[in-house]
Amino acid sequence: MKKPELLLPVKSWPNLKAAIPYADAVYFGSKELNMRARSGNFTLSELKKVVEECHKNNIKAYLTVNTVIYPGDTKKLEKVMDAAKNAKIDAVICWDYAVIDAARKRNIPIHISTQANISNAKTADMYKKLGAERIVLARECSLKDIKAINKETDIEIEAFVHGAMCVSISGRCYLSSYLYGKSANCGDCLQPCRQQWKLVNEDKKEIVCEGKYLMSAKDLCMIEHIPELIKAGIGSFKVEGRLRDARYVETVGKCYREAIDSCFAKTFDSKKVEAWIKELEKVYNRGFSTGFYFEKPGKKEFTYNSSNSHASHARKQVGIVTNYYPKNKVAAVRMIAGKIQLGDEIIIEGKTTYIRQPIDSIENKGKQANFAEKGDIVGIKTIKKARKNDYLYVLVKNHK
Repeated sequence: MKKPELLLPVKSWPNLKAAIPYADAVYFGSKELNMRARSGNFTLSELKKVVEECHKNNIKAYLTVNTVIYPGDTKKLEKVMDAAKNAKIDAVICWDYAVIDAARKRNIPIHISTQANISNAKTADMYKKLGAERIVLARECSLKDIKAINKETDIEIEAFVHGAMCVSISGRCYLSSYLYGKSANCGDCLQPCRQQWKLVNEDKKEIVCEGKYLMSAKDLCMIEHIPELIKAGIGSFKVEGRLRDARYVETVGKCYREAIDSCFAKTFDSKKVEAWIKELEKVYNRGFSTGFYFEKPGKKEFTYNSSNSHASHARKQVGIVTNYYPKNKVAAVRMIAGKIQLGDEIIIEGKTTYIRQPIDSIENKGKQANFAEKGDIVGIKTIKKARKNDYLYVLVKNHK
């Protein structure tokens, strides 16, 4: 049985660095024509460096060009695809035929986005005839459906295993466009489904509901069922999360990497699953669900009382790096809030920096110290290079 690819989401250099130790491949967007326009993304001039960094670490790099393409987007599309070709992108994730055609002309491998809502083998084969090497199945497919599709077609299958779920079919939502003029299908979704809603009848009487967040779906989490997904023949396990931070990418990547490897080492068990779920609960999530894999989602798959993260831990900014001394591997940090102490888990993050580690050394005014607080300028030993103006965060437990 072939080991599936672990595909992680990336929106920035810190997120890429967080993904590298665990991913087989990463996917990301440029500033234009991708479904996560608000996620930061990379400039076209950065694409080549991103791909080089991936290939240096034996990771594949996929570019999302998965929005609707309008007549006014044609020149923009050509520019994006030329940059993708020049950068030696491993594949373009798309579904609009204009992008498929542009990729074919440049001999760029094609992966069909979940936006295409592929839910059967006939549709999968149609995209294969158009030149696709891989399809990302609709999230509405059950595990039974996936097995049937895999049996009836020989195109590679990718499926989501973790992350946010959209209340609309395959994420093709018009609510944001209707209410705010910001099209989800062009990457500008303002997520009105995560807002509070009231149900009112024709007499303007409010209907009593179980909660206020009537359309806020829980996150998908399939880590407990990784062995079943492998047996179903899924070639790539995709993690959603291009709007989320580097700590999310690192934590989810680490847990799913261990889960996949454990299956092939025949050490996968319930104790490990319990530990992985506990780790996954520490980072951004809206509660967990198995989505459509085993049954149609019911009311238990929605977070009626809150659309916010249920994460058990959060990062709190406490300092700024003012200098770095490579010889001693020490970052000089100016504390701007809160307090840190030996043993605390910290994150140092900047434009191109991502470091996560416990504090094992604090130097204050030339002496070893047990803690530092607002106003102090201290030295902290780091496991990697920090840079001036990087932010220092401490991980704290959320109070519920």
